[in-house]
Amino acid sequence: MAGGRPIEGRAALGALVMAWSVAAWMGSAEMAYAIDVKLTMEEAKKALEAGRAPMEKAAESSKPDEEIKKLMKQVSLTTRVGADPEKDPCGASAILRTKRYRLEAFGRQEATESKKQKKEVRMPDGFIQKVVDMPNMEVEIQLCGDDEYFADGVKVAFQQGSKTIHPIDMGPAERGRKNEGQGPAYRSRFTARFAYDGFDPSAKTKVVIFFPDGKTEEFEADFSKVK
Repeated sequence: MAGGRPIEGRAALGALVMAWSVAAWMGSAEMAYAIDVKLTMEEAKKALEAGRAPMEKAAESSKPDEEIKKLMKQVSLTTRVGADPEKDPCGASAILRTKRYRLEAFGRQEATESKKQKKEVRMPDGFIQKVVDMPNMEVEIQLCGDDEYFADGVKVAFQQGSKTIHPIDMGPAERGRKNEGQGPAYRSRFTARFAYDGFDPSAKTKVVIFFPDGKTEEFEADFSKVK
């Protein structure tokens, strides 16, 4: 018995270390995100609430205009990848209009309409289901160039490892608008839609922009940090 106790003690210690390791791994796993491709109706309604509640709070504050402006500024960064507009206002970036992004936006709309109509306004379940069932993610690309037509004919793709994912369709780039800040003289944007089943929603990704003259511009997008 005496000779067996140290072994039992070591076994118990090993089991405890293993338990700690598993707990730590589970904790880190819970912190990881990914673009939500599949949402239940319950999760969708929670996303609506996540958008609605902060807007209601901002609207009821002592300085609603200021608080709403601050909220919308924060929201604009939630699913943005690429350059931080605060640090590099003319760097290439993209807004990923994920299902959660859209649902939270509709939640803010619910709050606005409820206040305006002085009654509770909620999106019907049928409308919510359409968002849940969306097969594609819209991506808005923002970039700068030297003349107002610099973005004409640009294309975009996702690069995940050795795989290149092209959008199912794209909208034409906007005519460049004067850039009031530092950097190139004009800024433009365009949208593209990527099929959810065509890319890994949790992978580190390169967003590559192709210009007609053969030049490219790219930036990193870690989808594991987007919801």
